[in-house]
Amino acid sequence: MKKQTQYDNIKAHLENGKKITPIDALNQYGCFRLSAIIFTLRKEGLSIITNFKTVNGKTFAEYELVNN
Repeated sequence: MKKQTQYDNIKAHLENGKKITPIDALNQYGCFRLSAIIFTLRKEGLSIITNFKTVNGKTFAEYELVNN
């Protein structure tokens, strides 16, 4: 049985209609480089949008898969 990678987990997370932030990726999947995985997913043809959120004066990205 193949081990689920961070890439696989994050792709499944997005395909299930959930949004993900860098802190979500770190806490749930141990992923420090979410933007690199998002870059690869986009390169493979997934339509992922970036929304910028600001909480307590801190701005961060939130990624979401868009159905075309």
